[in-house]
Amino acid sequence: MYMSDDNKPIGWWLKEVDRLLEESFERVLAADGLNRRQWQALNAAAGPQKIAVALSPFLSDSATELAAVTNPLVEREWLTGDELTEAGERALAALNTKVQAQRRKITTGISDEEYLATVGVLKRMADNLG
Repeated sequence: MYMSDDNKPIGWWLKEVDRLLEESFERVLAADGLNRRQWQALNAAAGPQKIAVALSPFLSDSATELAAVTNPLVEREWLTGDELTEAGERALAALNTKVQAQRRKITTGISDEEYLATVGVLKRMADNLG
């Protein structure tokens, strides 16, 4: 049975947007030899949260899986433990410029109010399910 776009449930759209976001950011970051999880690790290292905590929704509890994300960043001398190096700070600043441009492209035609309302609704749904 064919289901028109207007009749597709929220779960379908969540999966589709998630897939498209992943593909989109993977393409943007691939030019720098990175993947989205590595960018997220660098971003986490720039803030107060531990990398393992920041990536926990995206990785299993495996230390091996986390090391597969962070070891290449250590090898590039962008990361030591949970800390950014000076080179890592410069790399993250350059990457953030690309990521922000991609975010603007993704949210074209969406007002700040619409974006915040959507995030708010999704958060409440997650809270309801949790």
